Amino acid sequence: MPNNYIYVVLVKALTGLGKFARLTGKYEYTHIAICLDEKLDKFYTFSRKKHYSPFDCGYMIETLDCYAFGKHKKVKLKVFKIPVSPKNKEEIEKYIENISNDSKYIFNFFSMFTMSIFHGFKIYKSHNCMSFASKVIELTDTVKMSKPYYKYNIKELDELLIDYLYNEDYYEKKKIETKGYMNYVGIIRNIQYFIKLNIQLIYRMIVKRNGKYD
Repeated sequence: MPNNYIYVVLVKALTGLGKFARLTGKYEYTHIAICLDEKLDKFYTFSRKKHYSPFDCGYMIETLDCYAFGKHKKVKLKVFKIPVSPKNKEEIEKYIENISNDSKYIFNFFSMFTMSIFHGFKIYKSHNCMSFASKVIELTDTVKMSKPYYKYNIKELDELLIDYLYNEDYYEKKKIETKGYMNYVGIIRNIQYFIKLNIQLIYRMIVKRNGKYD
């Protein structure tokens, strides 16, 4: 019997992009992360590294103050608790550790922004929050997935995990743990980040088509 768990967390993101996605998609949750224990204080994901810099992005360990930022004191989360074997839990932890130690991983925003058209695609050593969480879910061997992990959007993952629902509530930040997250980033720097990310993704789509994806 499995005696370990991972936690898949859907986030009602309070960013401008999150609000826009809710308006256009008619769905409440716009971000997804993984927690490895019940404390729900470290959220492993792919996301922006600073609030004001959406294209300076990649692997992140987020904290509640990344979600309940500024004047916001609480954020709504939907949490799923998935049982895993000790062997699979160790494999998941190793997978996350390997990504955290590999600076080549970048944010696959091409797949994210075209999800409704192309339904997800892989690029060498890149993830967005959906593909990263889906890959971890696949590694549990608990949840039966009917299509490749990178083709699931957040709403589909919500439906896929319904039997593992653990809690849905507002969570309050206790303190500021991610220092510098709210530091302002100017428009010139943001343009530079945008150009750099596009160049990296296009290069990998052309040159690294047969490389390791996940």
